[in-house]
Amino acid sequence: MYRRRYYRILVFFARTFLNIIWWDIILSRLGFRKIARHTRPGRMVAFAKDFRKLAVRMGGVMIKVGQFLSARLDVLPREITDELAGLQDEVAPEPFEPIRALIEAEFGMPLDKKFSEFNLEPMAAASIGQAYCAKLCMTETEQGTCPDVVVKVQRPHIEDIIEIDLSAIRIVGKWLEQYKPISKRADVSKLIAEFSRSLYEEIDYINEGKNAEKFAENFKDRADVRVPDVIWSHTTRRVLTLQDVGGIKITEYEKIDAAGIDRAEVAERLLDTYLKQIFEDSFFHADPHPGNLFVQPAREGEDPANWRLTFVDFGMTGTIPETTFKGLREMLIAIGTQNSHRLTQSFETLDVLLPGTDIELLEKAGQRIFERFWGKSTEQIREMGHEEAKEFINEFGDLMYEMPFQAPENLILLARCVGILSGMCSALDPQFNIWQSVTPYVAKLVETESGGAFKTILDEVLNVLKVLVALPVKADALVTRMEQGRLEVRMPLLTREMERIHKSQRKIAGSIIFAAFLLGGVQLFISGNLSLAGGFWGVALISFLWVLFVR
Repeated sequence: MYRRRYYRILVFFARTFLNIIWWDIILSRLGFRKIARHTRPGRMVAFAKDFRKLAVRMGGVMIKVGQFLSARLDVLPREITDELAGLQDEVAPEPFEPIRALIEAEFGMPLDKKFSEFNLEPMAAASIGQAYCAKLCMTETEQGTCPDVVVKVQRPHIEDIIEIDLSAIRIVGKWLEQYKPISKRADVSKLIAEFSRSLYEEIDYINEGKNAEKFAENFKDRADVRVPDVIWSHTTRRVLTLQDVGGIKITEYEKIDAAGIDRAEVAERLLDTYLKQIFEDSFFHADPHPGNLFVQPAREGEDPANWRLTFVDFGMTGTIPETTFKGLREMLIAIGTQNSHRLTQSFETLDVLLPGTDIELLEKAGQRIFERFWGKSTEQIREMGHEEAKEFINEFGDLMYEMPFQAPENLILLARCVGILSGMCSALDPQFNIWQSVTPYVAKLVETESGGAFKTILDEVLNVLKVLVALPVKADALVTRMEQGRLEVRMPLLTREMERIHKSQRKIAGSIIFAAFLLGGVQLFISGNLSLAGGFWGVALISFLWVLFVR
């Protein structure tokens, strides 16, 4: 069974790569580039749909791979990421008997000795594990009651399935490293290693319990945020028991309205909790899909405004290193103050810009985005006319086509998380205005930045002084290079155009050589000189392959 699974994954990706080679390499170099480019969006959507079907059928790691790929906007076309964005970690449930056997093996006793009640039908079934409603035994609680709990149980043999899937994915990764459009934007082997590490952390329920407690500690002073308690007496590496907190799923909008809760406030609180997680705690819940977020109405007799936002499932969390934190902080302040120069500097701090990026054009694009989109709600942005979008694309088309960004491994989870979060907030409140929501937080950061306003001004003055001090040295170096004839002017767009022209010239020359030797061989063949004709055709074949594959 496992061998069949392994080859099924390889065959799917091999077929996809052959399709890419045929359309985007062979046909493009034979003069059908326009056709290949025109059909590419449709082919990418078809691939994403096929992968989605495969992932749902196979479960295991493949769903996690799909969710991972949906966040790779820096590497994959939008057609693929959009199609995979809605891939939910929901698969057909495992029969209960293997689940029962696993629970009893973990605790070394029959199920009814550990739990007073255990619902045999799962409340949720995901690719890694399943969740069940249960009650604890009376004798194991001080109050003499039977508390409601949720029990997460790993699927039997999931570790073997993960190992098989990862083995196949590592092979696919080696294929990807040979494809320059991807390899130049991402270190594929590192991405797979990071993905594997986070996956093995996710199947360690002891680690998940510790994550839940850490998250609860970070929000201990926030009565409006709730995290379920971990029942450690009923938790092992493969079984996790949590307090049943209940609540309304965050996408059940009618129930939220019926409970008298303002959905706009839910969106605001959701964003606020994530701003705290990212910019204060450097530790965030990385899987904010609807099954992991609940709205808990106020208790009977309380003010309806005393509702709580509940987080569950801490198998996927992220931490933010110091350098990344500084870059994200700079980015948030730049957005809040509409400072495109500072925004570009934050990209450099985060190390997300590819070598040779046109910084000046990127900064100009950032400023134009602030001018056109600042202060607009999600609905207003959606209603913007096609002409305005077309004008923006015409001005910054080269920048958008080149996509000068690459995401380091530690930003992948955060990028996926922010993407899901944005969609949730907009769905809760179509008038959701991220600019207004972020501004108060930015003011708070600016106020405390580097020890206060005086220190911030002092830092800016020091930066100016550094530039002034370095100016004479730079001017002298510039004059020296001019005198020696070594002055270089870097113009990314012009450089790329020149490279394309040189490449076209080489291909034209190769095509002429190919045609000449091909026709010469035909003439020699007609005249009966077969051996010399074969030699001519050999040179023609070499020329043809050179035109086809040499860049």
